[in-house]
Amino acid sequence: MIRKLLASLVAPLVVVTGIVTAPPAFAENDTVNVLYAGSLVNLMERSIGPAFEKATGQQFRGYAAGSNKIANEIKGKLRRGDVFISASPKVNSSLMGEANGDHVTWYVNFAESPLMIGYNPHSKFASQFKSKRWDQVLQEPGIRIGRTDPKLDPKGAFTVEMMTKAAELYHQPDLVEKTLGAPENPAQVLPEETLVGRLQSGQLDAGFFYSTETSDLKIPALRPAPELQAKASYTLTILNDAPNHTGAVSFVDFLLSEQGRALLKQHGVDVVKPTVSGNVQAIPPSVQAVLDAAAQ
Repeated sequence: MIRKLLASLVAPLVVVTGIVTAPPAFAENDTVNVLYAGSLVNLMERSIGPAFEKATGQQFRGYAAGSNKIANEIKGKLRRGDVFISASPKVNSSLMGEANGDHVTWYVNFAESPLMIGYNPHSKFASQFKSKRWDQVLQEPGIRIGRTDPKLDPKGAFTVEMMTKAAELYHQPDLVEKTLGAPENPAQVLPEETLVGRLQSGQLDAGFFYSTETSDLKIPALRPAPELQAKASYTLTILNDAPNHTGAVSFVDFLLSEQGRALLKQHGVDVVKPTVSGNVQAIPPSVQAVLDAAAQ
């Protein structure tokens, strides 16, 4: 019993080519907790996070969900983080000011990603997306469509907004009802961080995704007409009660740096000239320096 107890207290060892080594360890104050929009899962976990760790020696720990959902958890004191990356500037506004808990003082718009209609290439409806207008295919009997909750995620709200505009553009008053059903239709509405996986596994035939998702994961996709275009406007900020403020500054510096922006472009994100909203004076000096360099 004593041996088992002692064994449980010893960190597991990794054997590599005959050499016994301990796994890398990070002190808690070296860990940067980043709360980010679920559409960025692949980018953050497989690219930005590892690159940040390699460049700084600090640990990246991510949490993905709908932007509004994260904001609600922050306001409800259900979740704390160092950096918050949202898919809509409006979400930041809901965290600013004393009445909203004063969680955010400033934020930076740094990238965009248009809303697309993605589909599973193995779906029985795949060929129709190549021969018919996308809204006609979405009305086919039996097609399984996925989208996010318009109350918890900007992408879900953009979806409803785009379909409402499409109904007018294509002179189909009942288009929204035929394709989406009710705004919170349980047969379609899914957590943002699971939507891609469900499409890829064949549980869905089609869904609404940002271009960063479709481009990054090679999902066949269609871009709506310019009159219907909606897009994510990604923002980032350091939360006022960040447990690791120094680490948060380091992460933001990295993401807005030349290397970070190059990684964003590689993953299908449209990098834009950074613009700041809120109290500019509250921005850490190193972040301001990176912003100045990116604006040139």
